[in-house]
Amino acid sequence: MRQRIRLAAFILLVCPLAAGAQNIAQRFNDYPTAARADYVFGCMATNGRSRLVLEQCACSIDEIASILPYEKYLEAETVLSMRRVGGERMAVFNNSVAAETLVADLRRAQAEAEVICF
Repeated sequence: MRQRIRLAAFILLVCPLAAGAQNIAQRFNDYPTAARADYVFGCMATNGRSRLVLEQCACSIDEIASILPYEKYLEAETVLSMRRVGGERMAVFNNSVAAETLVADLRRAQAEAEVICF
């Protein structure tokens, strides 16, 4: 009987910790693989195509992912891509405070990743 009580107590103690660890892991790994690969391909196109650059670019997106949730990353990338389109209809992406904040957050995360990885 005591063994069952100990086992039950152990399970009650371990399960919440495991669930918390999963939530933390999910929080830092919410970037889809395709998004990470796109970043690495673009980074390598800019910085060279060597094994060292591959490792640096992979490190960079990992650092960005640890700083910026994927949803914010996606929003900032959308703003940047819309700015390239140009025209009157896209002015909201150029002049919006919210858009500027998203892009600034992404730029800060990229700068920190560059310092750490390159």
